Amino acid sequence: MNTQELLKKVRKIEIKTRRLSDAVFGGEYHSAFKGRGMTFSEVRQYQFGDDVRNIDWNVTARYSEPYIKVFEEERELTLMLVADISGSTLFGTQEQLKKEIITELCATLAFSAMQNNDKVGLLLFSDQVELFIPPKKGKFHILRIIRELLEFKPQGKGTDVAGALKFLAGVLKKKAIVFVMSDFMSTDYKKTLQIAGRKHDVTGIRVYDKRETEMPKMGLVQFLDQETGKSQLINTSSKSVRTKYAAYHKECAAYFKDAFTRSDAGAIDLETQENYTKKLLGYFKAR
Repeated sequence: MNTQELLKKVRKIEIKTRRLSDAVFGGEYHSAFKGRGMTFSEVRQYQFGDDVRNIDWNVTARYSEPYIKVFEEERELTLMLVADISGSTLFGTQEQLKKEIITELCATLAFSAMQNNDKVGLLLFSDQVELFIPPKKGKFHILRIIRELLEFKPQGKGTDVAGALKFLAGVLKKKAIVFVMSDFMSTDYKKTLQIAGRKHDVTGIRVYDKRETEMPKMGLVQFLDQETGKSQLINTSSKSVRTKYAAYHKECAAYFKDAFTRSDAGAIDLETQENYTKKLLGYFKAR
């Protein structure tokens, strides 16, 4: 992809996703994710009805009359986008690949955060951490994130959700809003997710294609595994083959739901042909 083509793609995604974030998610994002907590603002004289637990005893002793600490909500947030760019995301039988949906989700969330004057960071992963962009503010920073999502070529092909979460725990010192977007074609990240969920506000978005849940009858078909690079001839007319195929994806979906629920984290299932605008909006309103 040359520079001109890349800029056109970035612009196309910006126009589409920014319109969504401006019209739909601005207020909903703001209300769904409150500030990190309360931060100290000032001290003032005690008034009847004030919470005595907020009395500043040092200032009170200095002036021989009660003073209390005043706190205000800390509004600035940090949004961390954790995006799976493994080989399996290059699959799609509908209008878009899973990777394209993940890119648009990231862009929409990033522009929503920008409206709220929040910092946004990006972590790209496969079976290893591929790229980490520290959280920053501003439109140019958001456009860089979109550019990387479109252009970055991963070294690995597999999926290691646990490794990405472990890396994140090491680099993010303060609480953040974390969206993990993947097809979650693995079942080994529950413990790491529980640790991340204690510190951060985590939401997982499982992006999948309907043909991954049910293999159609097409006779003998040559399949290429994007993560291993191996090609295999499969008899899709075989009931046992289709049953085994569906069972694996059902297992991954169940593991995803259980892992995020047990970690007090949010979980969204999104089929590639579904309207992600409605899914996100429903999720924000339910929080």
